[in-house]
Amino acid sequence: MGTSLADLEAQCQSLANKLTLPLLLKRNADELADEPALTAGDTTLTWAQIRARTASLCRGLGALGLQRGERMMIMMSSRPEHWLIDYAAAHLGAIPCTAYQTLSTEQVGYVAQHSAATVVVLEGAEEVTRWRPILKSLFSLKRIVVIDAAAVPAGDPLYVSFAQLEADGAELHAQAPQVFEDTWKPIRPEDPIAMMYTSGTTGDPKGVVLSHRNAFYEAICVDAVVPTPMRAPSIAYLPLAHIAERELGLYRMLFKALHVHVCSDPAGVVPLMAKVRPPAFFGVPRVWEKLAAGLRAKLGTLEAPRRDAIMGAHALALEAFRLEGSGQKVSEELAAKVAVAEEKVLKPLRSTLGLDALQWASSGSAPIPVEVLEYLGGFGIRVLEVWGMSETTGCATINLPTDFRVGSVGRPVPGLELKLAADGEIFVRGPVLFLGYLAGDGRIVSATDEDGWLATGDIGTIDAEGYLTITDRKKELIITSSGKNIAPSRIEGFLRAHPLVGQALAIGDGWPYVTALICLDAEVAPVWAKARGLPPMSVAELTRDPAIRSELEALVASVNQRLSRAEQIKRFEVVNETWSPATGELTPTLKLKRRVILQQYAERIATFYENA
Repeated sequence: MGTSLADLEAQCQSLANKLTLPLLLKRNADELADEPALTAGDTTLTWAQIRARTASLCRGLGALGLQRGERMMIMMSSRPEHWLIDYAAAHLGAIPCTAYQTLSTEQVGYVAQHSAATVVVLEGAEEVTRWRPILKSLFSLKRIVVIDAAAVPAGDPLYVSFAQLEADGAELHAQAPQVFEDTWKPIRPEDPIAMMYTSGTTGDPKGVVLSHRNAFYEAICVDAVVPTPMRAPSIAYLPLAHIAERELGLYRMLFKALHVHVCSDPAGVVPLMAKVRPPAFFGVPRVWEKLAAGLRAKLGTLEAPRRDAIMGAHALALEAFRLEGSGQKVSEELAAKVAVAEEKVLKPLRSTLGLDALQWASSGSAPIPVEVLEYLGGFGIRVLEVWGMSETTGCATINLPTDFRVGSVGRPVPGLELKLAADGEIFVRGPVLFLGYLAGDGRIVSATDEDGWLATGDIGTIDAEGYLTITDRKKELIITSSGKNIAPSRIEGFLRAHPLVGQALAIGDGWPYVTALICLDAEVAPVWAKARGLPPMSVAELTRDPAIRSELEALVASVNQRLSRAEQIKRFEVVNETWSPATGELTPTLKLKRRVILQQYAERIATFYENA
């Protein structure tokens, strides 16, 4: 980041202190009125259209009774209506909050009651059905807006369709357009812009409240170190309840006037990338693991000469990637060879995937195996880890394309300070830190100490160059009955690096040794089996197949060679089920819900230790 970090931070601070969401939307609508801003399928909205519709919805929400400081819950997929109503609430000074669509009725009840939402926005019949049982407990609720007009319960005054809300608001706006302008102008950078609930892997979700300054300082400081061209294409595919997508898809979009292409089905990301060719792309680890598995499968179908040529180029690029990723110089001879391999083999291959324009590929939200990073790096797909959380408005540390360390999550973004406690817990301080957690009485309560430091709950190390490496979550450490402290995510990462493995859970807290549950990748396992001549089988049948078992036994043996004796997996079982957010074993961001899985498989886990 050079020697002018202090100057860079001051510049970021100065700009962030002048920006709010309404100001940026007005700038874009004034200066780029007819430029494309948001595309979903065959529908494209310009900046002028987004602001005009935001104004109508803002007036409509105001007429429903939504007021400054009140919370508005949203439960819908990624679609243009989400952007519009989110921006509309922010113009009122209300606090929009997106709930994951995978939440159960019980979980919906918790966030709805805790937020004391006065207005709820739902997508359709499924969401209406899920919310209906808990409506009587929502004493603050004034109205429910439903996107699908056909799902509005007939004759119930609590509900209004999105179209009717917008039409009513448009009429109000036409009668007195200055009211909209007067509504948003009092909003200041320090005011709340949104709230999001943590994933609740270790307890009840917490309502994280962010300010306009948080959102745009984050956008400004990341762009300062990894610039993205103005009006560049971008892809939004994660739920807008995820801090990464909210920051990139809603706020950085405004700051850089990006043309966001919405992908409501994550399975369509790769085809969309081939069409859009974004210069930057953030993926959760599972996206990159899937890409690596897909490349392996594709190479397995090629004729030997073509496959050998690709893997020869891969070996050269991987050598250079490893050298750069460990802080070493790449020799002129190797650099020349890599340049030839890049031009003749690797770039054309990336072009077929839509990754040829990619300048910064990043991964976050959970650990990613180094093997996956290296495998992709050998194709010239340099996926660089970042680290952050909702409380840091997303990215807090970052690896740069020109300055990275493989296995680390990079160094702090401008303005962020790091320190480690005696037990290795990471503390952070700086302008990306959130306003606080929403309390039950509606207050926003700071979570920092008197000196402004936030305890993150993550455990890590910082090397001499300032690169941070995350070793585990403090609350997720395994402590065996003999007192050994073990990081389960490291073991799980080694297991997930194999294409057969979709998810893995390391077990051992309070037990004498480590065991594991392994969940097959429902998409890759059948392909892997077919390539080895096995007959067609369901995933449940594959879990019992001797060839699969043998392959996983070999995997566990190889993983154990990389672990200390206390960390080694003594027993494992392949589960018949596929873990997912819908079935409850994973959070919407694909993190393991350890308590849920441990309870669900308690009897099987007990058999691991019967003779211990």
